[in-house]
Amino acid sequence: MKPLTSGPVVILGGGPAGLGAAYWLNRVGFSDWILYEREAEVGGLSRSFRDDHGFTWDIGGHVLFSHYALFSRLMDELLGGEGWIEHERESWVRVLETWVPYPFQNNLHRLPAEAGAECLEGLIQAALERRERRWTNFEEFNRHTFGPGINRLFMHPYNGKVWGYPPASLDADWIAERVAVPDPRRAARQVALKTDDPSWGPNLRFRFPRRGGTGAIWKALANQLPPGQIVTGAEAVALEVESRRVRFANGQSVSYADLITTIPLDQLTRISNRPDWKEEASRLSCTSTHVIGVGLKGTVPLELKSKCWMYFPESNCPFYRVTHFSHYSPNNVADIRQQWSLMAEVAESPQKPVDPNQVAEDTVRGLIAAGLLESSDQVHHTWTHFVKYGYPTPALGREKVVNRLLPALEERRILSRGRFGAWRYEVSNMDHSFMQGVEAAAHLLFGTPELTVWEPNLVNTFHPVLGWDRIR
Repeated sequence: MKPLTSGPVVILGGGPAGLGAAYWLNRVGFSDWILYEREAEVGGLSRSFRDDHGFTWDIGGHVLFSHYALFSRLMDELLGGEGWIEHERESWVRVLETWVPYPFQNNLHRLPAEAGAECLEGLIQAALERRERRWTNFEEFNRHTFGPGINRLFMHPYNGKVWGYPPASLDADWIAERVAVPDPRRAARQVALKTDDPSWGPNLRFRFPRRGGTGAIWKALANQLPPGQIVTGAEAVALEVESRRVRFANGQSVSYADLITTIPLDQLTRISNRPDWKEEASRLSCTSTHVIGVGLKGTVPLELKSKCWMYFPESNCPFYRVTHFSHYSPNNVADIRQQWSLMAEVAESPQKPVDPNQVAEDTVRGLIAAGLLESSDQVHHTWTHFVKYGYPTPALGREKVVNRLLPALEERRILSRGRFGAWRYEVSNMDHSFMQGVEAAAHLLFGTPELTVWEPNLVNTFHPVLGWDRIR
């Protein structure tokens, strides 16, 4: 089949989406492409870092599972059978000085009796009163789906923490597999039997690189691509839409027939010569993330040993999630015999400021307050990393902006894809982002549909063609 594009294809961004596009173009034998990455190495938000103490850290708690057989097979090839460590998910919620398995609403028997009864009663009442409707916002969805008890204890405070915006300012159309919609009969059964029910979602089993953190995946992929066609240290500073040219901070420029860009949509419009696009994108919101790695001395407490990640809705700690990072791989610390590590995430937004000079100290105090540490004497060192673009916030009005901008860009031979290129949180996992790049490249060459960016609810369900990870 003759390609629909004559090239050259320029790719901006070397994260999973940009590398996905490059991978597919290379795989089908289309050689007239070049990828530019701003940083000194590829990986984007999926990079990893090795600190001065020999500890490895990710930019947040990445785990690898998949909705796509293509992605799963590629992961097998990149690191091989020995390059991965398989895990059974153990995720927990810390509330009322109690550990509750996730999903919270399926394990109410773990709560103190009165709190559990309040949550179950509200859940049943919400189910009795619920009507099929389009929810005005995420707060309304939570209140009428989970009832007042669960919303008060978990959904409202946790989502305020993770987004940095009130849930009432968020849309409710992004939920899909991101929120475990409750089944009151299932919840009541677990309360009666007093048994745990943590089996929800596509990441019940996941894997993690044995060495090098998540970034090892994307370095391995880049190493399989023609080295002369990946240019690092190249920051795009101007996009000339009509002449189809990108200019870089080092003074160089490149022309394109088609552009696949994965840089944040609002940044892209700011460097374009289209003030109307810039105005439209200014309505988008994002949540920034402070990642705090805490290197620890000694051995892991038995209570935390098998836990993978933990959610924290309460105000006694600044973080919303903590990952037991040395559990993912013993090579994430310098000496697993006498060290372990936790990695916390703290959200920041214009409505939720964070002092970067205080965040590590506040995190350690929070770990003690939440019962994960006994004292600060256990801390070997801390490591911090700030990400301005952490989460593409599904704020009210986001869909209208994205649904106007993305087609307008495509009319000018520009495909904006990836976690922040498409600004769709619901399809922003690593596999989603990679496949957005693959599908963008296939669309340019052969006109095939881009299901991930345009049909997120389809790709996030168990599907006989797209599927969830075949390990499932």
